[in-house]
Amino acid sequence: MDTLTKDEATLEQAVELGLLPEEFEKIKEVLGRTPNFTELGIFGIMWSEHCSYKNSIKYLKTLPRTGPHLLVEAGEENAGLVDIGDGLACAFKIESHNHPSAIEPYQGAATGVGGINRDIFTMGARPVAQLNSLRFGSIDEAHTQWLLRGVVKGIGDYGNAFGIPVLGGEVFFDEVYQTNPLVNAMSVGIMDPKDMISAVSYGVGNPVYIVGSATGKDGINGASFASKDMSEESAADLPSVQVGDPFQEKLLLEASLELAKTDAIVGMQDMGAAGITCSTSEMSAVKGFGMRIDLDKVPTRQEGMKPFEILLSESQERMLVVVKKGREKTVEEIFDKWDLHAVQIGEVTEGGILKYYMNGELAAEVPAHDLVLGGGAPVYDREYREPAYFAESKKFSMEDVPVPANLPETAMKLIGRPNIASKRWVYEQYDTMVGTRNMSTNAPSDAGVVNLKGKKSALAVTVDCNARYVHADPKQGTAIAVAEAARNIVCTGGKPSAVTNCLNFGNPYNPEVYWQFVKAIEGMGEACRKFETPVTGGNVSFYNQTVKDGKETVPVFPTPTIGMIGIIADKSKRMTLDFKEKGDLIYLVGESADDLGSSEYLAGICGVRLSPAPQFDLEREYAVQQAVAGLIEEGLINAAHDVSDGGLFTALTEMGIPRRMGFDITSDADVRPDAFLFGEAQSRVVVTVDGDGETKFIEALRETGVPFTLLGHVTRGKMVVDDTHFGFIDDAADVYLNAIGRKMEA
Repeated sequence: MDTLTKDEATLEQAVELGLLPEEFEKIKEVLGRTPNFTELGIFGIMWSEHCSYKNSIKYLKTLPRTGPHLLVEAGEENAGLVDIGDGLACAFKIESHNHPSAIEPYQGAATGVGGINRDIFTMGARPVAQLNSLRFGSIDEAHTQWLLRGVVKGIGDYGNAFGIPVLGGEVFFDEVYQTNPLVNAMSVGIMDPKDMISAVSYGVGNPVYIVGSATGKDGINGASFASKDMSEESAADLPSVQVGDPFQEKLLLEASLELAKTDAIVGMQDMGAAGITCSTSEMSAVKGFGMRIDLDKVPTRQEGMKPFEILLSESQERMLVVVKKGREKTVEEIFDKWDLHAVQIGEVTEGGILKYYMNGELAAEVPAHDLVLGGGAPVYDREYREPAYFAESKKFSMEDVPVPANLPETAMKLIGRPNIASKRWVYEQYDTMVGTRNMSTNAPSDAGVVNLKGKKSALAVTVDCNARYVHADPKQGTAIAVAEAARNIVCTGGKPSAVTNCLNFGNPYNPEVYWQFVKAIEGMGEACRKFETPVTGGNVSFYNQTVKDGKETVPVFPTPTIGMIGIIADKSKRMTLDFKEKGDLIYLVGESADDLGSSEYLAGICGVRLSPAPQFDLEREYAVQQAVAGLIEEGLINAAHDVSDGGLFTALTEMGIPRRMGFDITSDADVRPDAFLFGEAQSRVVVTVDGDGETKFIEALRETGVPFTLLGHVTRGKMVVDDTHFGFIDDAADVYLNAIGRKMEA
């Protein structure tokens, strides 16, 4: 123990590592002595917000976490696991890589993709789909374009080389994300639930292995970096950004899945945030065991790495594996076959204590339980209060906004706005077809569709969040995010199953930011319970804001991204969004409303940045979705597309572009023309019906009690509203499909 009394840590060092003074005192109480610097680093990273969720876990526990199809509950494993029938399970999760992407967009985004895929295949599932949700500042700014190019290339290069298709996503631009972009990556995998590998350690004497890549100095203290504000000095944290190698990850994937087929291991965990520290402590704490780890046995990329550097490194493509004693050869042979490190660095011990040695000397001794979420890590309930802007937004009146004199011109301007226009410039850099499971490429639908080969069913996947709505009303806006995700699943022919979330907010010590967080959780909980979509896990990312002039902080819009999966029971009934035939009837299921609140039209074209969230009623939304699901099940419609960002005109245009077909519709005389075309009132779905099936369609909808309206019919290419010519679909397609590309290539 002599080593532990040397280099005693100080309060000043604790604060530099992100710990509070009272947390430093608690550490001394836990250890019964003053920690050394290495131990302080261990507590600093494990008690960071990124690892401990200390400022969020109280409210996260209020979310629905159980359901009939759940195989593991939130927080139990590396990712959520849901029974999808036919002897298959789906593992899925979404996480952020915001701060690394802000200072090194290529590697920040690439390693975000790598990390989330490891969470999936560490459980024994083969990743089959990726999705992403991205937020940037104004696209007209050079810095935004640099970030966008780097992030998209990082996602594309890593994902394409790794060999998993991107099936969906979203990109949103607003000045609040100017220097703090959001990069949220989701991965979805398929597995036989009998092959699940748990992130657990037990059995005294069982050997502990590190497998995969060597450990370097990249990513040291990355979790702590993610748990503080962005500032003008953040570039100095560049060493906290990891460096990824997708080809190494592909080898690690195949080796891990081969390992899952054996009975040679006790448990396995990805080395993500906090590296060896996190994986050894979390795996040990599950069943109360400890570990002895010899850090000098860890394969390293640099000579002379210090204990805290090895412990806190977040080098990519690494796993910790606890092996059944006597089965070491099986594990070593598998990783040798795939040309990967598999080195025993320690063994399981009793008593719940982690002891880390370097060249025979004890470098750190800490109790696993006291390090982890759900154990001894701190839990806080921060002060919160309603921000002044919330009441101010309610004062908005549509009467203050004149109806545009030229609606056709406004419509074309709207579909060319970066938040509405096609993200083709982005997704064309991703491989969407690798693996041959993507059913969405040539038949677009509201959600991505994963073909479950050899099965009658398919998987529907989506990510959704309109952060402007959430900023306007965090509770209602987050409920809308859940509802839109469910609506996308339903419009594709699926039944919503479960949710993962990525909660992006500002500094939790700011009472107004924390109010946004608390209200968002309330809205998410209500909506998830209504749609019977339990939350399987995810990620909290606080401190998304910029420090200006050393004092003023500007938080991003609260952005609780919802990742949702659903089951399409019969993939022959999957629904697409494209108009099919000239003359098909266009119906609106749901009701239009005199509502411009928080719409892209109001914010982007009219310049009104503060207004209420759009009208929303959870019961009405559920009824609309049930009605649409019934229409699809009975084969009564041939296209379905939800009305969301950009309003009805955008939805109709998106339905027309795939086959270059137009529309001729009549507006609602009781609704303002701009609200009818561009407003984003919720709980609306556009469907098309073959003329011969109209009677059965109407009868079926009347039985549901859900309001519906005949809008008009599909044309060969002309777009007409109230007998006014709005142009041709070919011209609209050129604006919509190429708007972002033209800005990026200008």
